[in-house]
Amino acid sequence: MSEQANSSTNQNLRTPIVAVLGHVDHGKTSLLDKIRGSTVIEGEAGAITQHIGATAVPLDVVSQVAGGLVDPTEFDLPGLLFIDTPGHHSFTTLRARGGALADIAILVVDVNDGFQPQTEEAIRILKETGTPFVVAANKIDTVPGWNPQEDAPVQQTYEAQSDRVRQSLDEELYRIIGNLSDEGFSSDLYWRVQDFRANIGVIPVSAKTGEGVPDLLTVLMGLAQRYMKEDMEINLAGPGAGTVLEVKEEQGYGTTIDVILYDGTIRPGDTVVVGGGNDTIVTEVRALLKPKALAEMRAEKRFEQVDELRAASGVKIAAPDLDDAMAGAPVRVVGDRDVDDVIEEVEAELASAQVETEEEGVVVKADTLGSLEAMANALEAAEIPVMRAEVGDIAPRDIAVATTVNDESHRAILGFNVDVYPDAEQRAEEKGVHLFTNDVIYQLVDDYDTFVEEREREQREAVFDNIMRPARFQILQDHVFRQNDPAVVGVEVLSGTLKRNTPVGVFEGNDIRRVGTVKGIQDQGEDVDEVRAGERVSVSIDGPTIGRDVDEGDELWVDLPEKHAKVLEQELLEEIPMDEREALHMFLETHRKRDPFWGK
Repeated sequence: MSEQANSSTNQNLRTPIVAVLGHVDHGKTSLLDKIRGSTVIEGEAGAITQHIGATAVPLDVVSQVAGGLVDPTEFDLPGLLFIDTPGHHSFTTLRARGGALADIAILVVDVNDGFQPQTEEAIRILKETGTPFVVAANKIDTVPGWNPQEDAPVQQTYEAQSDRVRQSLDEELYRIIGNLSDEGFSSDLYWRVQDFRANIGVIPVSAKTGEGVPDLLTVLMGLAQRYMKEDMEINLAGPGAGTVLEVKEEQGYGTTIDVILYDGTIRPGDTVVVGGGNDTIVTEVRALLKPKALAEMRAEKRFEQVDELRAASGVKIAAPDLDDAMAGAPVRVVGDRDVDDVIEEVEAELASAQVETEEEGVVVKADTLGSLEAMANALEAAEIPVMRAEVGDIAPRDIAVATTVNDESHRAILGFNVDVYPDAEQRAEEKGVHLFTNDVIYQLVDDYDTFVEEREREQREAVFDNIMRPARFQILQDHVFRQNDPAVVGVEVLSGTLKRNTPVGVFEGNDIRRVGTVKGIQDQGEDVDEVRAGERVSVSIDGPTIGRDVDEGDELWVDLPEKHAKVLEQELLEEIPMDEREALHMFLETHRKRDPFWGK
């Protein structure tokens, strides 16, 4: 049997591919389900086609759902192909010739919540890939007092609401338009948009009641027809080209690949070239599989074989040697071309997606080639160097790689949407390698940044604890309680921080003469470890005799070692109080009159 693309007036126009993105719980899956459900209800049995990883909605069904909004005679594109797995993971997976595979994206935003972290991440990815998109402002039915009009076009349902409800909805919609403006996009409610290339259309919808779904399908169809028709022109009879969506074990077939085919045709028996984790795979298609109709689906026989598939469609390919196939990698039918040329083409595309690495940096793992690229872009923007970047779960060998770095803060692995092997987790703990995993890219980068900041703070504190602090203090008149062994005197700290067990001295010209060590500090009879500028305390100084080595009224300084003075000036200056900086500068200035390079 033959599974053809939907019929159209032009057999060389493929179906536009639509991806759905947005924040968790904003209704991406519900909206997809509603589109599929509406088309099943509206269309005749079998009018929509379930593909692997995608749902094809033909033009006549779009027209039925959209009611009077779409006249099928004005369109010659076959319909729309929706990617079934919503979210930016699948979106970044789907690459085609170095760009995004999806022709259009729907960004789903909850009208109550507005932009959330994953919304912003989706926007960043849409910007990077330059993918045109519309905004589905979802959950309009949750506006207090909403009067639902099942499956109605949005302007019709909007008119049926009270003034108060309309005003509430308007406020939320214009908040979303403001969010888009903050991200650099000009947008408006879709019926006010004249040029969809210059402005983003915002479409109020309810995935629950179906309100606005006719408008959403109409806008997508119109955008594709008006602005993308040339991009949809392909040689349907030519050798197939696609992208691996997922690599899966399938009972009876072994390792298979789920593929979105965006160009040409594929048949059983075709030689295909597939991007692999280690080597490029050349194999022969044993079977093309598509899901059975829902009524016929059985756990043991969920698929049926087809003799041919044309773009755009989703298909499961069964073939030998697919174990090393990589999600996000290209798939090419060789056809009548030289197989070496096709291998070169696939390897060139893989190379274009490779992350630039450095000798020193973190290890990055991601679930697909596309998300690896998105991760690399985010890390580059955050100025985090990458030493190795690969597709796959975190394994013990990744821990071994992470231990080779010199910078302790780079002993880290950032895993996007991947699992960690138990033995890798144990090895990481033993080797002091820090693992970060998340399915939100920005969160992963933030978590690592926080770790680095925390580590730097701890290191500064450790240095601080072991470094001598600058201070100058004066022996007060009539405050000599003991002349020597040790001398006990009252002092006032003029600037800096005076601590116990600190050597002190007196400047004579540009040289400091060490006179002894502060052994104890008492504040109103209580022992203290340190004392700050402006405070008066009694100190015991081991070494000098008052009246011979130092006198009442003398100004003493902490005798900073040159190395400590250098660290304070070059690394910790921002960490110390102003009066302490003043003491340090005076101390350095005096030394540098004698030796200009002292402490540098």
